[in-house]
Amino acid sequence: MDESALGYHETMETHEMLNFKTDCLLKSKMIMGICFDNDLKKLLEKDVQQSIAAIQELKELYKNAKTLS
Repeated sequence: MDESALGYHETMETHEMLNFKTDCLLKSKMIMGICFDNDLKKLLEKDVQQSIAAIQELKELYKNAKTLS
């Protein structure tokens, strides 16, 4: 058995986290477009950068996902 491969439940949970972080990224970018407060805009920019990093990390994990083929 391949120990580096994710189990089916881990694959599903990774997929759910990836969807959540993508949604967070989209919302932060949308709010940045209508935000006029500089402090809030800086926080949103930091959130965007952290979300991008998290998505990249989750995509790497997702490469080890099991498929039903």
